[in-house]
Amino acid sequence: MSEQRTEFENKEIVTTDLDSFVLTETPPEMLDRITLVGLIFETAAGLRRNLAPTLECEIGVGGQSFEIMLRLFRTPSHRLRMADLAAQTGLTPSGLSRAVDKLVEEGLLERESCTNDRRGAYAILTRSGVNHLKVALEHHLKDIDSLLTGILKPQEEDRLAKLLTQIRNRVYPDAVTGSDNDSSAP
Repeated sequence: MSEQRTEFENKEIVTTDLDSFVLTETPPEMLDRITLVGLIFETAAGLRRNLAPTLECEIGVGGQSFEIMLRLFRTPSHRLRMADLAAQTGLTPSGLSRAVDKLVEEGLLERESCTNDRRGAYAILTRSGVNHLKVALEHHLKDIDSLLTGILKPQEEDRLAKLLTQIRNRVYPDAVTGSDNDSSAP
């Protein structure tokens, strides 16, 4: 293979084979951080791949719908301002509006005007939505247990949750915004 030159942080790296390309000038702690982020991405993708089919196929609630309903379920009074819900789910306002419209049509959510902001609205989980989500959560928790049981001790799970929360709060602070005085940590 022909010689290839690449510049990384003003350091020239020469390699003769892309398969053996190694950043020999890169400090190991930087490579460790790249590995850490990669492991987080791979773990999240694996969890989604293993958990999504049951929610979607067996229960009819999956993906965005499940996340929207779960965030509302975990919020006092099962309601959030649409703007806060969009920020927490990472959806655009129009994307959230379409998803909420679908859930409203299914009777799982309702919208309510915000009294202190004429342009604002709340998404509220209905009684049917709560019941539907409780069934979904039973299946979801069984699937989670089958994936995670025996991997970590309870104190390790607690520590991992705290560490991931610290990272999440830094990289995705909108995920913890609340509505009025409601607490809505996912």
